[in-house]
Amino acid sequence: MEPPILDPQLRQLFHQLNNQLGIVLAHAELLEAKAPDMAHRARAEQVVKSVLDALGTAKEIRRRSEPQAVA
Repeated sequence: MEPPILDPQLRQLFHQLNNQLGIVLAHAELLEAKAPDMAHRARAEQVVKSVLDALGTAKEIRRRSEPQAVA
């Protein structure tokens, strides 16, 4: 049995969200790496953690949005 398929428009929205979060993550990691002091590094680290949490949340929303297969 094939896995259920997510609506194409919803799939595109998740793709866009993941791309946008990926850009924020990359910039936050760069800021963290180049932080001039511990205070700036800690702030950038919090942004990195928050973006990773957001990516996990988006993944869970997507999983719960998929039609359930009928056995």
